[in-house]
Amino acid sequence: MKRTAVAVSALVLLLPLSACGGDAGAGNGSTVTVTVGYQSRTINTVTAGTLLRSLGYFEKQLASLGDGVTYKVVWQDYATGAPITAQMTAGKIDIGSMGDVPLLINAARGKQLNRPTHLVSVTGYNLRGGLNTIVTAPGSRLTSLKDLKGKKISTSVGSAADGTLVRALQRAGIDPGHDIEKLNQQPAVGASALAAGSADALSQFVAWPGLLVRQGKAKALYDGARLNLPTFHGVTAREDFAERRPAVLEAFLKAQAQATDYLNGHPVTAAEKVAEATGLPAEVVYLYNGAHGIATFGPAVKPRLVSALKQDVAILKSAKLTGDVDVDSFVDDRYVRKALGASYAKQLAATPPAAASEVWPKGSARTRTFKSPAELLRYVAAHRDTVRAAYVPDATTGTSWFADKAVWVADGGKLLPFVAPATAQAYADRHDGARVIAYADALERAA
Repeated sequence: MKRTAVAVSALVLLLPLSACGGDAGAGNGSTVTVTVGYQSRTINTVTAGTLLRSLGYFEKQLASLGDGVTYKVVWQDYATGAPITAQMTAGKIDIGSMGDVPLLINAARGKQLNRPTHLVSVTGYNLRGGLNTIVTAPGSRLTSLKDLKGKKISTSVGSAADGTLVRALQRAGIDPGHDIEKLNQQPAVGASALAAGSADALSQFVAWPGLLVRQGKAKALYDGARLNLPTFHGVTAREDFAERRPAVLEAFLKAQAQATDYLNGHPVTAAEKVAEATGLPAEVVYLYNGAHGIATFGPAVKPRLVSALKQDVAILKSAKLTGDVDVDSFVDDRYVRKALGASYAKQLAATPPAAASEVWPKGSARTRTFKSPAELLRYVAAHRDTVRAAYVPDATTGTSWFADKAVWVADGGKLLPFVAPATAQAYADRHDGARVIAYADALERAA
């Protein structure tokens, strides 16, 4: 696992006050180290990880506490949520961020090992489930979930994407425990397996599906938003740390709120900052984190998200990854309520922005929105050499996708984009005269 320790030398990790958020009695003149586990490339956690770290808001909040303590922040970077949970239950990470299914494992492991943790805030979410996608190789003949029966599918077991895979297969009448061969692989390994042909499909979380599709190394098979079940990423904190250092946790949550405001107010700049820190293409980051991207960012712990979390428990139990999980006792929004104060109610009531077609012109720090996908296509056709990226919402789920990677349907005078071929074909089958067309044809028709 790649680990990055920032703002502190390796020697500081050996100091008595550095572990577990510092000594409970640390006071004036003391040094306390706070360790944050995050996933730099899981870009729906950026307001509690990559973007937050680059902006330095947490360190600034800690400096403003005025309690006479010197705070050192260690940022540890991981590929998935599982190792963050392992480090938290070992008392080595104080605050972590991860997806919804890993959060449940975090809750279960914490209780099992007598190191209880709590969900204290949310980072990015999609109320329909669009954060996870199943993809296949570009030349694959697989076009629907039913085609996956008997195939090898790569995913990270216990991840949010694994949860989407299990639910999607079940709805398609496929037993995920017997009708497929599941390969438990880290995202990068799964991507290599797909490219090598040793995996027929890959189910992963952000930003892997969008990245592979953008690079021409995969095509979408299933849009997770078809499940119409919320998916999200959140922040978890060790209970003992929160009780010992409530002001530090509140400082983190205030900083997260600041990072959220920055992302929502400067989506293009935020995407470029995350791209610079992670090596991901900014166009891929914007697909998820943009003004009309797949994710909506807000720290409030919404009841709909908690309800979805409860439904995920059955998935983990069926996979024998956990037993029962008491979600109500795991969720603790007291700290974020205090951190956000009067604005928390507004955050709780906030709704995702309406889906829109959007173009990112080359050399611009702003994007352009259009009333319809056809209008966007008309613009792209007239400005082919100056378009950095173009995004359109799936006609049925609203999931944003790259216009040139979408599956297009011509229905009379309408041009409709879809993330996956099965969804596009299903629409065409229900509408007389509608048919699937190539992107080049869609551009020509729009022009």
